[in-house]
Amino acid sequence: MANGMSLMQGLRGPRRAGHSLPADHLSALSLPIGDDGVVVGNDAEGRPQVVGFHHPVPYDVVLIGGLWTAQVLALRTAGTGARVVVETGRAQVWTNLVQAAGAGQECITLHDVGQVPPMGPTVGSPVLVVRDCGMRPPRGRVASSAWQSVLTLLPYLSPVAPRLVRNSALVGVQRVSPDEARQIGRIMQLPQRDVEALSTLGDGVTLWCTRRDRQYALTQPTDAESGLLGTARRLD
Repeated sequence: MANGMSLMQGLRGPRRAGHSLPADHLSALSLPIGDDGVVVGNDAEGRPQVVGFHHPVPYDVVLIGGLWTAQVLALRTAGTGARVVVETGRAQVWTNLVQAAGAGQECITLHDVGQVPPMGPTVGSPVLVVRDCGMRPPRGRVASSAWQSVLTLLPYLSPVAPRLVRNSALVGVQRVSPDEARQIGRIMQLPQRDVEALSTLGDGVTLWCTRRDRQYALTQPTDAESGLLGTARRLD
């Protein structure tokens, strides 16, 4: 990750006294690695990049990109056991995914714009709300909260995008026009090389960034994902 950034943020455990051990014992130390997020893709070296969507505080994400990537993220999040709620005005493009993901369970549910009910998220039953509400999404009835994150999909940099981007903890950007890239660069304080790269990104490539850190990730579908959603594409 650039600047040593880790996209994965796990739970903060109880505060306990520190532990120490002699340096020559370090080789015997092993650490379990748990699944604490969703693999959003691989970096340039092929290393998996993980985003942790579930937090004990409100967590907002904006994805300026394509429906395909949002749907892959929804599938993968549901695969972790979380509940996924899709707020959309185009239910027809989500129906097949919901039916395929459910397998008899309502792990992904569809709701009309402005009709998402309270979901009652908990640490054991976190929620991801995906807002697929077009260029000018209205303010949602259900906001981010503890264990309920909100991912807003914007196909392009709309007039409301700067406000949403500024208020988000994490921003994903796929291929945009050079003018949009410059605007995003100013808001997110991106280096010039990243601003120039944003208008040349290939399908499936996303720059995930905060104002301090950033990382490119190439989302490669599994066989099941490609069978359901097809190959990666920026345009719907």
